[in-house]
Amino acid sequence: MGMMKTEASLDEKAIVAAAEKALSDIAAIRGEVSKVIFGQESVVENTILAVLSGGHALLVGVPGLAKTRLVTTLGEVLGLAANRIQFTPDLMPSDILGSEVMDQDDSGRRSFRFVKGPVFAQLLMADEINRASPRTQSALLQAMQEYHITIAGQRYDLPAPFHVLATQNPLEQEGTYPLPEAQLDRFLLQVDVNYPELAAERQILLETTGLGESRPAAVIDAQRLIEIQTLVRQMPVSDTVVDAILALVRSARPGQGNAATDKNVAWGPGPRAGQAMMLCARARALYEGRLAPSLDDIFALAEPILQHRMALTFAARAEGMSVRDVIAGLVKQAKG
Repeated sequence: MGMMKTEASLDEKAIVAAAEKALSDIAAIRGEVSKVIFGQESVVENTILAVLSGGHALLVGVPGLAKTRLVTTLGEVLGLAANRIQFTPDLMPSDILGSEVMDQDDSGRRSFRFVKGPVFAQLLMADEINRASPRTQSALLQAMQEYHITIAGQRYDLPAPFHVLATQNPLEQEGTYPLPEAQLDRFLLQVDVNYPELAAERQILLETTGLGESRPAAVIDAQRLIEIQTLVRQMPVSDTVVDAILALVRSARPGQGNAATDKNVAWGPGPRAGQAMMLCARARALYEGRLAPSLDDIFALAEPILQHRMALTFAARAEGMSVRDVIAGLVKQAKG
């Protein structure tokens, strides 16, 4: 019994030491990103949280708000091999996954060789994902879920780590194919990208229109990122926080006894929302310089984790309500 206790405390010490090292790495990552991306703190935070938690993120915002620049910057700062795909209506699954080509050697023998597509990257930017056809979207989303692809019966594993940061323009509806609900659920977070604050926009004007632009430096590499992702999963979460996650996620589902939800919500988040909350709350604690997640982490993450996993009733939409309003109400109730 005494032996077990010592082992546990040693293990605890090791986790604390690893977490403190991760804190300084994450602080350095934040510092490098802020050299290139001005303002947009919550966008940068939520996007980095998705990566630290080992997941994918969907960035929603009008053009020109530095979504692509953020992804490119993250690739450089995290030391990841990055690729970018611009989605268009005529894009085919093979344009993402790769295709088989026929080779002929000197003796005239023919054989097939697989040429890898851009999906074979550690950080993949899927630009304007709602402009591609459902067939092409599902090819990417299957790769996101399974971390491998199958071509002509042959399995090819994707690199580790593998993250997709997809962007979507909320205004452009004509000629687009909105992602189905089940596929939106594949994204750990939906990050809303709004217009910059005045001070940040002034900085953008001054910093980005001269001759020299600052370049971010690599702070960590892929191996170190995997170590931090493993640490995130080892961080202890108190019963209070677990109960708060369950209460919040369940309160967003109709038929669970919440009057406002029953009235306004057509369908609510599944268990994946709770899993995402468990991971991201730990990552957010590290990002904010703490060793354990708190209730504040849960309330701050409610909107990016829940908003793409629930839908309003027609009546609620007709009244001009938004999913964000409903989530804000649930958070207010949870705070008591």
